[in-house]
Amino acid sequence: MSAVGGRPTAAARFLETHPRVARFFDIALRPIEIALKKPVFGCRMCGQCVLHETGLTCPMGCPKTLRNGPCGGVRLNGHCEVIPEMPCVWVRAEGRSRWLPWRGSILRIQPSLDWSQKGHSSWVNYFAGLPREDRP
Repeated sequence: MSAVGGRPTAAARFLETHPRVARFFDIALRPIEIALKKPVFGCRMCGQCVLHETGLTCPMGCPKTLRNGPCGGVRLNGHCEVIPEMPCVWVRAEGRSRWLPWRGSILRIQPSLDWSQKGHSSWVNYFAGLPREDRP
């Protein structure tokens, strides 16, 4: 989140008071974000990226779109219960997070997904302070 002590940063305040600028950056950065993050991380463009906290694995690749850990149906071989030939996104995330210097961040509970941000640039949303926990 881009807030200091629960207060929005200067960038967040600027983007909130200048929605046209925020929209311009969203439109300009979205293709770059898609080109970089989709092939490398399997990004699904939820608009609220948590790659840094999920072992650089996009949790939205889970057929159940679970953002806080695996469901109870992970098979013994580490594969998904919904798509048996697919490795569980969360098994992969946990394995990858072991190699990262911030490996403990995978334990952080993520805020619920704001589906209205799907398809938007998570970079712009990050600097805009979204998702803000003080908003529903």
